[in-house]
Amino acid sequence: MYKDRIQAGHALAELLARYKGQKTVVLAIPRGGVEVAFPIAVRLRAPMDLVVPRKLPIPTNIEAGFGAITADGSKFLNEDLISYVGLTDAEIEEIAVHVLEEVKRRERTYRGDKSFPELAGRTAIVVDDGLATGYTALAAIAYVSKRQPKRVILAVPVASKDAEMLVKSQVDEYICPLTSNRPWFAVANFYERFSDLTDGEVLTCLKKYELVAEGW
Repeated sequence: MYKDRIQAGHALAELLARYKGQKTVVLAIPRGGVEVAFPIAVRLRAPMDLVVPRKLPIPTNIEAGFGAITADGSKFLNEDLISYVGLTDAEIEEIAVHVLEEVKRRERTYRGDKSFPELAGRTAIVVDDGLATGYTALAAIAYVSKRQPKRVILAVPVASKDAEMLVKSQVDEYICPLTSNRPWFAVANFYERFSDLTDGEVLTCLKKYELVAEGW
């Protein structure tokens, strides 16, 4: 169990220390992944930015997702779960439209006029606070891979075994200190403190990174 996201980030930073001084970009999945990514970016003295996919929620249980969507509208769907729940194509599209609006709102809020970083020839480290189903991370990996980085690394503090099996083959390196076979997996169960972050807290963390980086 981790104390909080920052402590989890320090644990991952130790495992990623060999990338210090290389052409590396740390890409956090907001909101929770931002606090995990902060210690990693500081340790590596690497640029820190965001990749903003979003879970597609099941209407009858919005905490659970049947896939994810990225800022360019690409969808990554759990077809078995969709079949089990009985979602129609029209229902999926309606949910996707609403979630994409939120993705774009977050892009505007967090990034403003700043464009997505150039990744060609660089190592991209995608960071989140944990993987439950893995579809949000899968969407982030695909979005990043389109930018043709030299390598893509996924680094998370904890993951379910199913999520690990989904994403591991999609990256050049997968780093996760803790994998669980629990039948009812929840990322929050592996943290002592795991409150939802607000947009303001995300922006504060990004500003804190900028202030630290100014001293390098």
